[in-house]
Amino acid sequence: MSSFDHKTALTAIPHKPGVYQYWDADGKLMYIGKAKDLRNRVGSYFNTDKQQFNGKTRVLVSKIRKITFTIVDTEIDAWLLENSLIKKHQPKFNINLKDDKTYPWIIVKNEHFPRIYWTRKVIKDGSTYFGPYGSIGMMHTILDLIKETYTLRTCSLPLNEQNIAQGKFKVCLEYQIGNCKGPCQAYQTESDYDKNIGEIKEILNGKIGNVIRDVKGIIKSASEDLNFELAHQYSRKLQVLEKYQSKSTVVNSAITNVDVVSIASDERYAFINYLKVMNGSIIQTQTIEIKKQLDESDDELLITAMLEFRTKFTSTSKEIIVPFELSLQDESLKFTVPKLGEKKKLLELSQKNVLFFKKEKLNQYEKLNPDLRTDRILTTMQNDLRLTQLPKHIECFDNSNFQGKYPVSAIVVFKDAKPSKKDYRHFNVKTVEGPNDFATMEEAVFRRYRRMLEEDQPLPQLIIIDGGKGQLSSAMKSLKSLGIENKVTVIGIAKRLEELFYPGDSYPLYLDKKSETLKIIQQLRDEAHRFGITFHRKKRDQGTLKTELEQIEGIGKTTADKLLMHFKSVKKIKEASEKELAELLNKKQIMTLLEHFKQA
Repeated sequence: MSSFDHKTALTAIPHKPGVYQYWDADGKLMYIGKAKDLRNRVGSYFNTDKQQFNGKTRVLVSKIRKITFTIVDTEIDAWLLENSLIKKHQPKFNINLKDDKTYPWIIVKNEHFPRIYWTRKVIKDGSTYFGPYGSIGMMHTILDLIKETYTLRTCSLPLNEQNIAQGKFKVCLEYQIGNCKGPCQAYQTESDYDKNIGEIKEILNGKIGNVIRDVKGIIKSASEDLNFELAHQYSRKLQVLEKYQSKSTVVNSAITNVDVVSIASDERYAFINYLKVMNGSIIQTQTIEIKKQLDESDDELLITAMLEFRTKFTSTSKEIIVPFELSLQDESLKFTVPKLGEKKKLLELSQKNVLFFKKEKLNQYEKLNPDLRTDRILTTMQNDLRLTQLPKHIECFDNSNFQGKYPVSAIVVFKDAKPSKKDYRHFNVKTVEGPNDFATMEEAVFRRYRRMLEEDQPLPQLIIIDGGKGQLSSAMKSLKSLGIENKVTVIGIAKRLEELFYPGDSYPLYLDKKSETLKIIQQLRDEAHRFGITFHRKKRDQGTLKTELEQIEGIGKTTADKLLMHFKSVKKIKEASEKELAELLNKKQIMTLLEHFKQA
């Protein structure tokens, strides 16, 4: 612990909501945090067992030399103030919200006869901005709808009343082909133009249903007045609007104004998706990445990102759909964790997006740095299998025999989640007679780790036994006799249901069939089986061939051994010339052998 007197500092901090700042010896701001109860939260950094913190948190606490704080009225105010201060000061130990790029906006320009176009720069000039749009395709779809439905000017002429009255401008080609109504020469009034702008703003706000109702009213009124040309004109507009609405509606239109947020995280990163829904349509969506700094919880990260999204997208929705109950309490907001129905579908859509984004991002990182994939898999295995250390070195045992004959054991080795074939080993079973799989496993495990101990080799972090409780017990018996049963973790895998057994635990562990941990274990088991069965077949074939040779008249056990040792297989013995055979056999034996192969 540092020389900082945290107890004295705590006495000045109240039990109220607010934001706290940690400063180092050089007066540099290191960290900004928020709390429902400032004293309790700040005190937790000093009173909690340091081993519960990650390395970065311990470093942060050791560097604290000054604590300042700001009291606010509510917890939500604390979250908002923290977010604002982090953006301003960007302390080293705070998380960063990464967008990866500047997202586009649709702008309704603050001018006479406003232009509408897209931009990546937001300038505070009185213009109205809609967005940002996470999908450029969605933004262009909306702009195409506006262009197809409304005739707006695209020029940048200063169309104020005085310039138009003085006749400074002439209509251009856009007017001639019908894409503009010529406001530059007063062919269109500003009030008529602004009526279109009002409808467009409704569409951009997700209230396309209001525009459709107004258009239907105009069509009905025009038809009653026998103004069929106007009715036809608005009928075409109605078709475009309804076509767009049918494509953009993804949920029940009864869901009028809600936000949806979901999260997917691992040890290093969190990914959070946001959907803004109005009148049954998703009008904005974005997924961001957060690099963790101090073991932040999913609850904390989700709230931080949610408030950032709501500010960025100027959301006024009172209901927010979330994947789990949040610690944030605010009377002005309603947090919903849906179990079924349309809101559940919305949450699932958000979760699908965030999982896809996470997968793509991690794949990118792992391609650039393959060690990241290894670390992720090993960390996942450590968590799934409840290991005390990363399983960087794993060994797997498998036995093979044929009707009790030719028993062998095989061991395969994975290092950093990849096969290390130079470390594979075979065992010819020496002490077991007959088909005794348990005793065979006991001998193989004992011989393997007795030798490792004698040669002072590092033991694996994880041993996998291909078999159920019986084989696992046999392996543990050998480890106990060597005195290393508490130095390694041992699990058995039963083939039928992929059950994982731990020593002394009568209930198996079931992993998700799609989990990377189970896939690695299956790969180990299958590789051990392949390696073992290959050796077993070779040994069995040699035994069968040896018996066959001994049955030939004049070829005894010693001669059969000599032939197999020299030629390695019966096939090569058959292909051998008389001259080659003469090096090992007499003339009578050669003739007998050749005659046997000829009749076979």
